Amino acid sequence: MTKQEKAQVIEELTATLADVKNLYLTDIAGLNASQSSDLRRACFKANIKLAVVKNTLLAKAMEASDKDFGELQDTLKGNTSLMISESGNAPAKVIKDFRKKSEKPILKGAFIEEAIYIGDDMIDALVSIKSKEELIGDIITLLQSPAKNVVSSLQSAGGNLSGILKTLSER
Repeated sequence: MTKQEKAQVIEELTATLADVKNLYLTDIAGLNASQSSDLRRACFKANIKLAVVKNTLLAKAMEASDKDFGELQDTLKGNTSLMISESGNAPAKVIKDFRKKSEKPILKGAFIEEAIYIGDDMIDALVSIKSKEELIGDIITLLQSPAKNVVSSLQSAGGNLSGILKTLSER
C-alpha cells in the first residue's frame, strides 16, 4: 500500500468516525469463510456495516478525529473489525447471537453515543442498552397511561350517571 493510498484510507476512516454514533471494535480472526459470510449476512440484516481495518490506520484516523475515543485506541492489537450501526445495541445483539454457533467475534471495545465500553465482558450490558426510539416509546407509554385511566373513568362514570338520570326521569 503506497503512502497516498494509506492517506486516502485514513481520510475516509476519519470521515466515517466523524459521522459515527455507535462503533464496535471486534476480533473476528479465525472464522472460516462460511462463518465470516454468515456474520456479514447477519450484520447486513441488522443494518450494521462490518469492515476489517488495519490497526495503525484506524489509530491515526482516531487521532485525527474530533471525537475522544479514549481507551479504545489501546485495544487496537491483533485483528480488528469495525461494526458501525445507527442503533447502539444492534451489534451487541448480533455478536451475542452469533456466539451461539462460534467463539468469535470477540468484543474489544465500543463507542456508544460518547460512552466507551472496554472488554468482552461488557457485551451483556451493551445488549441491554435501549435505542433512542425505544426510550421515546417507553416515555410515551408512561405518559399515556394516566391520561387513558382518566378518560376511561370519565367515560364509565358518564355512562353510570346517564343511566341513573334516565331511571330517575322514568319514575
